[in-house]
This record gives sequence, C-alpha cells and structure tokens, in this order.
Amino acid sequence: MDEKLIALLTGIIVLIIMIVIFYIINKLNLNRAKNESQKIVEDANTQAESIIRQATLEAKTLSYESKLNAEKEYQAQQKVYQEIEKKLSRREDNLNFRDVNLVEKEKAIQIKQNELESKKLVLDKKESELDQHLDIQIQELERVTNLTVDDAKAELFDIVEKRMEHETLAYIKDQEELAHEKSEVLAKNIISLAISRYSQDVVTQNTASVVEIPNEEMKGRIIGREGRNIRAFEQATGVDLIIDDTPEVITVSSFDPIRREIAKLSLEKLVQDGRIQPGRIEEVVNKVQKDLHTVIVKTGQDTLFDLGISKVNKEMVAILGRLKYRYSYGQNALQHSIEVAHLAGIMASELGLNQKLAKRAGLFHDIGKGLDFEMEGSHVELGVRLAKKSGEHPVVINAIASHHGDTAATSVISVLVQAADTISAARPGARFESFENYIQRLEDLEAIATTKEGVERAFAISAGRELRVMVVPSQIDDLQTTKLAREIKEQIEEEMTYPGQIKVTVIRELRAQELAK
Repeated sequence: MDEKLIALLTGIIVLIIMIVIFYIINKLNLNRAKNESQKIVEDANTQAESIIRQATLEAKTLSYESKLNAEKEYQAQQKVYQEIEKKLSRREDNLNFRDVNLVEKEKAIQIKQNELESKKLVLDKKESELDQHLDIQIQELERVTNLTVDDAKAELFDIVEKRMEHETLAYIKDQEELAHEKSEVLAKNIISLAISRYSQDVVTQNTASVVEIPNEEMKGRIIGREGRNIRAFEQATGVDLIIDDTPEVITVSSFDPIRREIAKLSLEKLVQDGRIQPGRIEEVVNKVQKDLHTVIVKTGQDTLFDLGISKVNKEMVAILGRLKYRYSYGQNALQHSIEVAHLAGIMASELGLNQKLAKRAGLFHDIGKGLDFEMEGSHVELGVRLAKKSGEHPVVINAIASHHGDTAATSVISVLVQAADTISAARPGARFESFENYIQRLEDLEAIATTKEGVERAFAISAGRELRVMVVPSQIDDLQTTKLAREIKEQIEEEMTYPGQIKVTVIRELRAQELAK
C-alpha cells in the first residue's frame, strides 16, 4: 500500500514538474515569438518607409518627365501653328497677287474690247465705202457692157466675195492667234502643273481571259459526258468556253467583263477542286458571284475613301467598283476615272474652285460605263440617268453629260473635267488599239485630206496624232491654208472616232528650180 501511495505521489510530482516545465517552455516561446513579431513589424515599417520614399522619388521623377514632355509637345505645337500661320500668310499673299493679276487682265480685256469695237467701226465704214463703190461699178458696167443687172450683180458679188473672204480669213487668223497666245499660256501652266502633281502608271489589259489547266485530261472533265458539264457552266455564267488545240489553256469569252471575271474565277476554283459536275458548278458560281460583289463594293468604297468623297448612293458605289473590270482602248475605266478626278481637282484648286466637287465630277464622269454593257444607251446617257436618280449635284450631272461635247458645259468644273478626260486618254501609254484599227484610222485620216482640192499629199504621223497636208502653192494661198486646215479638222471631228486629239498642219511651200546647162 505504501509502495502504491509512493508511486502515486511520485507520478503526481512528476506530472506537476512536467506541467511547470511545459509552462516555462511556453512562456519562453511566447517571449521569443513576441520578440520576433516586434522585429517583423519593425522590418515592415522600415520597408514601408523605404517604399514610400522610393515611390515619392519616382512620382517626382515622373512628374518632372511629364512636365518636360508637356513642354516639348507645347513647343512642337507652337512650331506647327507657326508653320500653319506662315502657309496661311503665303496663301493670302498669293491670293492678293492673283487679285492684282485679275484686275490687270480685266483692264487688258477691256482695252482689247475697245480695240475690237474700234476695228468694227472701221470695218463698218469700209463696208459702207464698198457699197458706194459697188453702186458706181454697177452703173459703169451697165453703161459700158450693156449687161443685165443680174449678170452685173453676179460678177460684182464674185469680186466682193473673194475680197471679203480674204479680209475675213485674215481677221479671223489674227484674232485666233491673239486668243491662243493668251489662253495657251494660262492653260499650259495649269495643265502642266496638274500633270506634274499627279503621276500614274501606264495601264495594260489582257486581251483575253485565259484559264490555265494542269493537263489535257482536265479539258475532258470540264466538257463532261456528252458535254453536260460545259453546258451547265455556260448556262450558269452566261459566257462561252473556247476549248481548242492550245495545250493546257481554256479561253473564256464574253462581252460582259463581270460575267467573264465570274466565269474565270469559278473555272479556276473548279480546276483546283477537281470535282466538276453540274451541281458543283452551280454551287461554285453562286459563291463566286457573292464574293465578287463584295469585292466590287469594297473597291468602290476604297476609291471614294482615297479621294475623300463622301455621301454617295450605294448603287453608285457598286457601279463605280464595276469599272475595275471595264476597259476602253486598253485603259482601265476605274483608273482613268481616278486620274480624271485627281487632275480636275488639282486644276480646280489652282483656279480657286471647289476642289471636292471637281473630284466628284471627274470620278463619276464615266460612271455609265459600268452599265453600258447591260442596258441600252450610251454611257453618257446612262451616267446622267444614274446621277439624277442618285440625287447628285447638278454640276456633276452636267459634267457627265458634257464631257464628250454632247451637251453644252454650264460650269467651269465641267470644262475642267473635259480637259482632264482628254489628258488622261491622250497621255503616252494610256490607251492602245488593234493594229488593224490603227492602220485603218491612219488611212482614213489621209483620205480625208487628199479629197480636198489643191492638196498634193497628206501624211498621218506621230501614231495618228498629227496630220500633215502638203498643198499646191499655185492653187492655195496663205489665207486659204487656214481655211483648209479648219475644214479638215471639222470633217475629222464629224466622221472619225479616235482617242485624244489630232493636230492638223497644212504646209504651203513654193520652190523655184532651174537647170543650168
């Protein structure tokens, strides 16, 4: 019993000792943890103060840099504003200079007008004197020759007609030379400036839409059994497929460039895919039609964006894009319209006119060519009709109607569009025609001149842009050469179709020869 009690007391004492030891250990750990936490807090405070100081320093640095950048931007803006002010000042000086020139030109025109009125009075006086001389000659002829009044009048009229014809031709020639000297200087300056400020690559056109195929077996697959595939393709696209002996080539033929392009792209997809049968053909053609329409609209929108033209009817945008596939004498209709827009805009800005309106009129002057292979009527009539339907500006409508001289121009912008159209069509490399048409045009030019009385020889030179006419000196005098050149020019304009302009030069040369023996 005593041993058990002693063992119990010993266990209790050991437990108490362990509890005391555990308490002491916990107390020591608690103090150590407390010290460590205080150290951590102190370290955190130190780091926080360091971060705050670093952030403050960075904030000050960023603030200083922002201030420097702001000052630099301000100085750059000041330079830009100063440049704008200088440009405006130069512009104002140019306008003042033009105003002075216009006033001087108006004075010069008024002086010339007064001179013309004076010359008219002199001509009226001479005409009165001629009438008096005619009366005297009639009386004298009746007395001396015993001619009838009608015969005498006929003879006198011949004399007066020849005399007045010479005087009129001389007067017209002088006035034309005077007008040309003034107008050509101004026109050449404006046109040369427009051409120098706008450059465009020479355009080319493939004369046929050709699709390459990998082998001759593909031709048989395109034709199909008993020709069902080629019939289905031609029916879906509205074109003709020409499959001949030419190796690995199929030609797509159609008067409609849009159909031809759809057919070409569809055939290329079918050849690449290899599955050629009526159902697949119809599926591919429908997909290509949708894709091409998207491309056409995108082309029209990009063109308007590049030229800075806005608020255009959706139908006109699509038709403008169709001009990408339209060619005239090898010149792409869309590129030609863009050229005309740029040139007309440049010339309008030089004359102080509405540049955006001139660009718009120049771009849409051939818009009818996007429809003329589908609808009846000339491209001018179709373009005017479309512009009116789309609510275009009256100046744009008149520019479309008058750019080929079918209608009188009612604004200066319409005249500028005519000039820009001629420049774009006549520049070297802009257009080409077949060799047969080219030879025929040269022959027609020479034939028009050689049919005139007094013409010895005629030569079409400079690729048909100039016609030189040699006359017999004994039959044509100097004044009649001017009349002959005008008659040939008018006949060429009435009877021939040609790109650009044709210069008519009549040459009268008298040579005297003797043979010394």
